[in-house]
Amino acid sequence: MRTEQTVHFHPRPETFKANAREALADKPLRKSLRTAMDMLMTKRKIVLSDEQELQMLRTLCEHIRQRSLSKLPDLLEQLESNLTRLGVKVHWAETPDEACRIIHGIIMHHQGKLMVKGKSMVSEEIELNHYLADRGIKAVESDLGEYIVQMAGEKPTHIVMPAIHKTKEQVSELFHNNIGTPLTDDVDQLTGFARQALRDVYRTADVGLSGVNFAVAETGTLCLVENEGNGRLSTTVPPVHIAITGIEKVVAKLSDIPPLYSLLPRSAIGQNITTYFNMITGPRRSDELDGPQEMHLVLLDNGRSQAYGEEQMRRTLQCIRCGACMNHCPVYTRIGGAAYGTTYPGPIGEILSPHLLGLEPTRDLPTACTMCGACVEVCPVKIPITEQMQRLREEAQRAPDEAVPYPIKGQGASHTLGEQLAWRMFDGIFAGKTAYRMFGALATKFRGLTPGKQLTWTDNHVPMKPAPKSLHQLMKEKQQKNGG
Repeated sequence: MRTEQTVHFHPRPETFKANAREALADKPLRKSLRTAMDMLMTKRKIVLSDEQELQMLRTLCEHIRQRSLSKLPDLLEQLESNLTRLGVKVHWAETPDEACRIIHGIIMHHQGKLMVKGKSMVSEEIELNHYLADRGIKAVESDLGEYIVQMAGEKPTHIVMPAIHKTKEQVSELFHNNIGTPLTDDVDQLTGFARQALRDVYRTADVGLSGVNFAVAETGTLCLVENEGNGRLSTTVPPVHIAITGIEKVVAKLSDIPPLYSLLPRSAIGQNITTYFNMITGPRRSDELDGPQEMHLVLLDNGRSQAYGEEQMRRTLQCIRCGACMNHCPVYTRIGGAAYGTTYPGPIGEILSPHLLGLEPTRDLPTACTMCGACVEVCPVKIPITEQMQRLREEAQRAPDEAVPYPIKGQGASHTLGEQLAWRMFDGIFAGKTAYRMFGALATKFRGLTPGKQLTWTDNHVPMKPAPKSLHQLMKEKQQKNGG
């Protein structure tokens, strides 16, 4: 049985514009995305047909997330205390490298060589698989979508459906080339092939890793939402379970979970409830027959404290990773997730990635938005995504040395002297009636000198050229003609 993995070039956020142009030229990709997004939007609309219930739930979930974030430092300490009491070892990581080193250290302590992974976007964020592979440890994704993209040597292009850009024919060919299965376009057969291949991995893995959807400070409960059972197998079969999550996933009480869980699957994939909802409260007890003998939780910061520091940007951390904003975004629907070059693509990635990576590499992401507000309308926790987008654009244009109370890493990444002078000129022209009318008269008189290439405006628009006569002139002539 072959297990070779093809390694592909992964786009970077620094080349977002070029990535987007390439994606727009990929007609099969655009067709796949359009079909998938239409399906997801329709399913969501069906299961959230009661508008009154939806808005009440959205408001409630917004308040739950905001209340939790307002007490985040205290809740994190409470969570650590309760988890420790339950026998879970809690680790704090400020950076991706630190998180990787912690996880590697746990595996090495147990002389492990194989890790089986349930779905975890945070592990993608820290690039854990590559870190472990460089040190001789194999990590196998067990979520079907993640398993497919790992086999293809790619990264997930959607936070809920990692392989949404793949056709069943492409998946069949991947399985045929990597695990020796026969070619077929039967989705059930393909799923069965993956299930069979992964069974041995669950049985032989030294360590299992999972993400966390919600962490309950009150009880020390880690909640895991899934449909395939891979999360349950990854967290119970191997002798060691490592969970990893961002520090923002904490909620105060167990009673906060039902409203969030009610909206999460419906917003994500138009499903009333997922097949599995795991509530993990520590390693195996002496009277239990299954479960890990040892359990760890890694709490990752990686720029989240920067977003948390200011009240406006803090709302970014309300996200429950449903992906609804991507499903309804006209930009994501046309270019897909890979073009963003980040772990979190689409609207939420455009406002989260600058905090995780800094504005320097992500300067173009907040501009990849039509400001249509579709993402805001469907967000289950009411994140003002377009407002955050505008703020990040301002921070990217702000002078690098300008003192601000809560600076964002990479402030001024898009700032240029020429653009600064242009905006100052614009401000001067439109600040008063005299300057505006003088500019209008000169623009009309010398309209023939208008350049054909106008910075980047003409990349997607026809050149701007002043009209032969201004509106004031036209109105004056009309009044004179009518004897006014």
